[in-house]
Amino acid sequence: MVVLTIVLVGRNVVSHVHPAASVVLGGVFLGVYFAGALFKSRPLAARLWLLLLTLLWLGLVMLAPDSVYLVFGLFFLYLHLLPRYWGLVAVIAATVVSIVGFAIHRGFSLAAVIGPVLAAAVAVAIGLGYSALYREATERQKLIDELLETRETLAERERTAGKLAERERLAQEIHDTVAQGLSSIQLLLHAAERAAPDHPALQQIRLAREAAADNLVETRQLIAELTPAALEGQSLTQALHRIAQRAATPSLDTQMMVEGEPHRLPMPMEAALVRIAQGAVSNVARHAHAERMRITLTYADDAVHLDVVDDGVGIAPTVLARSPSGSFGLNAMRSRVEQQGGTMNVESEPGHTAVTVSFPLEDQQ
Repeated sequence: MVVLTIVLVGRNVVSHVHPAASVVLGGVFLGVYFAGALFKSRPLAARLWLLLLTLLWLGLVMLAPDSVYLVFGLFFLYLHLLPRYWGLVAVIAATVVSIVGFAIHRGFSLAAVIGPVLAAAVAVAIGLGYSALYREATERQKLIDELLETRETLAERERTAGKLAERERLAQEIHDTVAQGLSSIQLLLHAAERAAPDHPALQQIRLAREAAADNLVETRQLIAELTPAALEGQSLTQALHRIAQRAATPSLDTQMMVEGEPHRLPMPMEAALVRIAQGAVSNVARHAHAERMRITLTYADDAVHLDVVDDGVGIAPTVLARSPSGSFGLNAMRSRVEQQGGTMNVESEPGHTAVTVSFPLEDQQ
């Protein structure tokens, strides 16, 4: 645009075709053209700027016929700054003005018609190609941003899962070693008190038993602090009730039922049941399109069972399969169940899906 304007103004000066007016109008045209950088982030201001630039171009066309060549640069501005339909209308209108303006000065000719029309066709082809590339680049950048965001989310989930797994491991180790040892020491000292009530060290034995009892209380408090957040300050049944309530929506009716006599389970087992329930309920809420869901916790004499049943669309066989192509959530639940020595079964068909988890119970200290 700069080169064309300078050449056209120079030709007008050399040819004595309104030299003063050409220099002034050409200078204003270039000044307004460069001022457009100030409005690139404001669509309305940019369109008003384009209108002013078009009026200045019309003024140059009125002074000299060669000014029609500037329309080639305007074509790209029309296509870039205006909506597609209005951009094409502006290109056609500018082409007609170029032909008429040139004809007013030098008369109609085939070349005067073919030139602007061919320039308009080339500009439209390039403009549409650029628009397609721009849209593709924008979509690609959006996809890259989404992938980066997803990667950060997955990394954060991995870190959180690692922390929670380590907390569970530590709680289990403390429960199986320190807590059990202190409990055994307390029982042995209590037995010694009963066996030798007249022993000269009875007072020291009693103090040792009380110290073991105090430390056992502190150890159990430490285990409770390492318990998953969903279990903090509440029992397993309360935690499952809370999970069911949180999943309820106007389109999904949820229920939580307890069968048998509730009793305290080992902390790692309760944590596993909470995590498995969270995963199963999350799958129902996100994928099942169900209207009803029921969580059932059953306390039997030799086992505890957790059932999550819904009336949704079911699970595809490829997702049910335990393979890299299967569901990550189901595979993670299976691994968690196996770590605690339990079993997991999934039955699914349209209208009925049931995830059943069972853990055997053994006598716990």
